[in-house]
Amino acid sequence: MFISNKNILALLAVAAISGGNAFAENPCIDGWYADPEGVVYGNTVFIYPTRSIPFHEQTSMDCFSSEDLVNWTKHENIIDTTEVKWAWGALWAPAALEKDGKYYLFFGANDVHEGEVGGIGVAVSDKPEGPFKDILGKPLINKIVNGAQPIDQYVFRDTDGAYYMYYGGWGHCNMVKMSDDLSSLVPFPDGTLYKEVTPKDYVEGPFMLLKDGKYYFMWSEGSWVDDDYRVAYAIADSPFGPFERIGTILRSDASIGTGAGHHSVIYSPKTDRYYIVYHRHPLGSTDGNARVTCIDELKFDSDGKIIPVKMTFEGVAPTPF
Repeated sequence: MFISNKNILALLAVAAISGGNAFAENPCIDGWYADPEGVVYGNTVFIYPTRSIPFHEQTSMDCFSSEDLVNWTKHENIIDTTEVKWAWGALWAPAALEKDGKYYLFFGANDVHEGEVGGIGVAVSDKPEGPFKDILGKPLINKIVNGAQPIDQYVFRDTDGAYYMYYGGWGHCNMVKMSDDLSSLVPFPDGTLYKEVTPKDYVEGPFMLLKDGKYYFMWSEGSWVDDDYRVAYAIADSPFGPFERIGTILRSDASIGTGAGHHSVIYSPKTDRYYIVYHRHPLGSTDGNARVTCIDELKFDSDGKIIPVKMTFEGVAPTPF
């Protein structure tokens, strides 16, 4: 990949700011954190993860910010269950985006089953580091539709300005269209609110990336507590699919870490490079909650296919955004 002299200078400048560190190191942030949503706001990267502790103790969320993927600032308690009063025990797997100067945080709350209160909520803030305020005072999506538990949401802005949410656990993935204020669902042209878009072997953790006019749909497979947790993907010409599974792009490495999955992708326009933000279990860990957040480069071949990710301890080089 060609990088201009200007971008080389930018990389060198960031390296200098970072104290000359050659790489960021993995895990990239301290502590047990999982399900990381990476978002770029201006020249700053934010990571919004789940606190990877026993489920009933996940009553608040933190986020982290960096201008170079090396030096991270922790922002604690950006939202908690004293604000989300309908959440009885857990906030998890957030998704974040900015719209019209407001910062939105979508999250799962409670391990909801049919007839229970819980599911996907939405909060808003004037700042990316919060604090976030619950918009609705209830879940945005509470129902079990098409067999999909309402968790693991990702909100995607298409080229025409439409916002779609992909979500779902229990082996099913739904797609919905968001209202302009991101606080309700609106029907598709055929009058339906939910479309199932589940690809083969899907379990949870959907993510959508638009690159070179193609829709790269990604998801996690396997069990999050086991070594078989992994990320697979499909490529489509439309945000509606069909999403035909191409292959696995992230998986356990017995020399690095296991159970790698539930990821997101960020892009540096200054270097024209993509990065995958994901969690994995450290080697030798036996606690399913022992999950750490890591960043490695995501590369593509000449045909636009994703090259399987090589997990590292070194992480990525200091990178400007």
